[in-house]
Amino acid sequence: MKKIALFAFNGESMCFVHVLLNALDMRSKGYEVRVVIEGAATKLIPELAASGSALSQLYQKAKEKGLFEGACKACSTKMGTLDAAKGEGLPLLDEMSGHPSIARYLEAGYGVLIF
Repeated sequence: MKKIALFAFNGESMCFVHVLLNALDMRSKGYEVRVVIEGAATKLIPELAASGSALSQLYQKAKEKGLFEGACKACSTKMGTLDAAKGEGLPLLDEMSGHPSIARYLEAGYGVLIF
């Protein structure tokens, strides 16, 4: 199986839409997809969860398909969205000094794309 990890760092909602669209598209084509919310993108977590937001519908589809690996604990804390991440049930990733490790995905055979 083809495996890909999408690391979303950019905090612009227009960029995050592309993460969601690509994750859903890759999944529909048989990829094992994991989305990691990192950096400034963690500030979007409340918007993702807000019904009626531009991102909400795509986010819900991706969430229902189990595509989210989680959110960076350190960045969620810094951006003030730690409680929102917890409320969404997003695992908090922190194995690398409070941040998720990209090397872990490479070692597990994932290709990594950074947005």
